[in-house]
Amino acid sequence: MTEKLRKKLITTLKILVSAALIYFIFTKIQFEDVVQTLKGSNPVYLILGVLLVVLSKVLAAFRLNLYFHQIDVKITQLSNLKLYLLGMFYNLFLPGGIGGDAYKGYVIQKKYKSGTKRVVSVLLLDRLSGMLLIFIYACVLALLLQQPIFTMYSWVFALGIPLSIIVFWWMNKRFFSFSLPVFWKSLAYSAFVQLSQLICILCILKSLSIELQTVEYLFIFLVSSIVSVIPLTIGGIGSREITFLYGAEWLGLDAGSSIGISFVFFLMTALISFFGIIYHFNKPTLETVD
Repeated sequence: MTEKLRKKLITTLKILVSAALIYFIFTKIQFEDVVQTLKGSNPVYLILGVLLVVLSKVLAAFRLNLYFHQIDVKITQLSNLKLYLLGMFYNLFLPGGIGGDAYKGYVIQKKYKSGTKRVVSVLLLDRLSGMLLIFIYACVLALLLQQPIFTMYSWVFALGIPLSIIVFWWMNKRFFSFSLPVFWKSLAYSAFVQLSQLICILCILKSLSIELQTVEYLFIFLVSSIVSVIPLTIGGIGSREITFLYGAEWLGLDAGSSIGISFVFFLMTALISFFGIIYHFNKPTLETVD
């Protein structure tokens, strides 16, 4: 099987999985309920939510540049932001072509000759740093939930916070020692990235006039963020919604509102990612810090 055919098959499979999940979701809830939820949204809070997603992406790009500088890729923040936005566009709108991370790694290696292994390591660490803070925030929210299963295992969530940080620090020290000087700074960036997105979800809740069970909705969002990273669908379409659907059922939330929140967040992310098309047709020049 050729590489080109393999990519086409994987893309087709992802599209089918996304379509199947979306179809399944709307066999469980009424589409009209979701539309009704969205129709009454407050645009002021939605605009604020978009700005918060933009902020989270800018901070995430800064975090990635921390790692780049550790492997002597002294790219400017502006060049890195342009490359990051282009990567977002490729991840969401060109799933059959080269992925966003793969493209970033390719152009960085081509210009700076830092070594493919080190560039891939940086991209992996950047993702893992973000995932760690999602996990930490999820543990914090789990401690606030009152359902019996959460209160019964509250000690697990409390222990999981310091333990996950220790394990990630050990992994950095053992396998990626070059990253240790920016370990805590990268975690701080990750904390603000995820905090911006959580506040965005609060804005969406406010826009949709959802006042109750805020912690539950935030918790499901974090879990869906972890699930959406699994490369089974196009840009996480379907996987995030299915998580919201079952999370709503599990925590006693309104299913239509839950799916509405997921769709709104996806549309915000898609809107921002689409602007990366500018750099698809006019590839950014990678400038180096003097």
